[in-house]
Amino acid sequence: MKNLLMTLALVLSTMQLVAQTADNQHLMFKGVPIDGTLSEYVEKMKLNGFTLLGSENNGAIFTGEFANYQNCKIGVGTSNKKDLVSTVFVLFPEREEWNDLYGDYSRLKQMLSEKYGIPNESKENWEDGYEPSLVSRMSALKRGECNFTTTFLTTNGKIQLRIEHQDATCFVFLGYFDKINSEIIKAKAIDDL
Repeated sequence: MKNLLMTLALVLSTMQLVAQTADNQHLMFKGVPIDGTLSEYVEKMKLNGFTLLGSENNGAIFTGEFANYQNCKIGVGTSNKKDLVSTVFVLFPEREEWNDLYGDYSRLKQMLSEKYGIPNESKENWEDGYEPSLVSRMSALKRGECNFTTTFLTTNGKIQLRIEHQDATCFVFLGYFDKINSEIIKAKAIDDL
């Protein structure tokens, strides 16, 4: 009986340690924790096969393959006040046809759902509830008349998938926002007030 109680106590303490460890982990991007200084993270991204296009004080841009998509742009962001990586985002290849763009969004949403579960929020709508014809959807997107955003909240941060446009360019955006480092950066900003 004493051995059984000792074993049970050991199992329970191990489970508690694992739970505490999971709560104190950083969000991962391609198996790498979103943490460290920009220069440290740049080196990790290079080791992961990404090509550095440019770097400034609070960010770096890479190109490479991600989730079986070639020629993605990957950005790494820090705060202006603190050299601590808190955000990684992916800009998938630009699309000129709605079916291609929405197809990318749908495939990525499905894969993210398989990994992270049901999204916490999913908004997929057109302005005023009016869905334009297939031919005019890209024009409506460029005018900002739709919102296609899916958000997954994890214990380690937020993952957000969106259909975006920048001027005439339309693409899918995927952002990873680390909870621990975002809170550190926010605390630093609050200290400034």
